[in-house]
Amino acid sequence: MININELIKNIRDPKWIKIITEESNKEYFINILSFLDKEKDNYFPLKENIFKAFELTRYDDVKVVIIGQDPYHEENQAHGLAFSVENNKAPKSLQNIFKELKDDLGIDRTNANLTDLALQGVLLLNATLTVRKHEANSHANIGWQVFTDKIIRELNKKANEIIYILLGNFAISKKELIDVNKHYIIETTHPSFFSANKGFFGSKIFSRTNEELIRSGQKPIKWN
Repeated sequence: MININELIKNIRDPKWIKIITEESNKEYFINILSFLDKEKDNYFPLKENIFKAFELTRYDDVKVVIIGQDPYHEENQAHGLAFSVENNKAPKSLQNIFKELKDDLGIDRTNANLTDLALQGVLLLNATLTVRKHEANSHANIGWQVFTDKIIRELNKKANEIIYILLGNFAISKKELIDVNKHYIIETTHPSFFSANKGFFGSKIFSRTNEELIRSGQKPIKWN
């Protein structure tokens, strides 16, 4: 079976290590690893990138959380960060995100690898951390959401305000896990081809996020 130590070997933050290690001893998590073992690497992202978001964004540094549903499911796309692609070829949803960024802040971003945002405290969290190759949402019911719901609950304990950007109904359903007395929520439709015109375009999520960060005494995000 896949060894949890193999998956978290590049995480340096002791807080994330503690949370993941404690969860890994629970039955649901053991079942996840067993399921992935049976998939025989027929899934994305690669094993070493499943927890990439926790490698790049330290718990104490989290100030923005963007929640995705599950990873992109084609070759050289998913690398452990929601909405980010490794091959720098932006899928339609990410193209729409960049279009809104241009309309909102005048930033013409072309780099589809969002590692730079993760390093600034933007936790790019997919609710489901893996996906079978070429089959969207195929790992939705293997238990990952128990784990990522736990992550959201743990983030509620942070002293600083976190801005949650919830894109689409799935992400918006996570509102019930967020302490709205402490944290701030921006919600709109998903940036997909089917729903971007129903509220995402014109939502100004980037300027609104930075305005709230400044208001709460935190450093704004450099989205470019």
